[in-house]
Amino acid sequence: MDRETFEKKFFGKENIYGTIICIGDPTVTEAAALAGTDVLWIDMEHSPISGLAVQNSLIAARAGNSVAFVRIPWNDPVLAKPVLDMGADGLIFPFIRTVADAENAVAACSYPPKGVRGCGPMRAAEYGGIPLTEYIENHSRKCLRILQIEHIDAVNALEEIAKVDGVDGFIFGPNDLSGSMGMPGHVQAPEMKEIYKKAAETLRRSGKPFGVATFYEEEWLRFWGDLGATMFFCGCDYSFLYSGVSDMIKGLKNVFEK
Repeated sequence: MDRETFEKKFFGKENIYGTIICIGDPTVTEAAALAGTDVLWIDMEHSPISGLAVQNSLIAARAGNSVAFVRIPWNDPVLAKPVLDMGADGLIFPFIRTVADAENAVAACSYPPKGVRGCGPMRAAEYGGIPLTEYIENHSRKCLRILQIEHIDAVNALEEIAKVDGVDGFIFGPNDLSGSMGMPGHVQAPEMKEIYKKAAETLRRSGKPFGVATFYEEEWLRFWGDLGATMFFCGCDYSFLYSGVSDMIKGLKNVFEK
């Protein structure tokens, strides 16, 4: 999916489908893109992926005609800056809890006087193919700013967080959100579903697109779709590798060890 088509679907709140990249090898990323994903989530928070691997994955995603978001390890402008300069299509900021957190995330993506982003776009400015002033004025805003809702504090402050100028969308992290409620891993508990419903209602009123990163289960995904979610990130590269090999080994044993 090209960037222009993706933006129309993103802001038009049409469904967008993707998975998470943790391995960082560009061949894996390209394969995931070619498999038909609309967007890939390249993860730096819970994976060993380094800066160079992120850039190679961004290049591979584009080769496979997929948009690519990058989740940085923390809401820190120092961590955001090089990823912005690599030309990520979107940045995902983890563990947002307050309005100030949201404002800091936006500032990290914005050049002065609106923000604190340092000047040095490389791949983002096509290695000099886009003049610096043109990039700053016309292209730098193309990187989407996505905030993660993964703490009950964010849910409680969500109405005000959603009003922060420059925030483009939200992604729920049910695992950490359930942990903040003292029930880690119990993402489908009735109490958690009520929290998701409350937060989704707030986001629907705000008009901001939102989605979820979770496991693949049809009824569970329909639950989120009914809430108004339009971005769905399911599974990750290493889990697909594990399950694929595991299924193959089970099949071989079934054939030869009956």
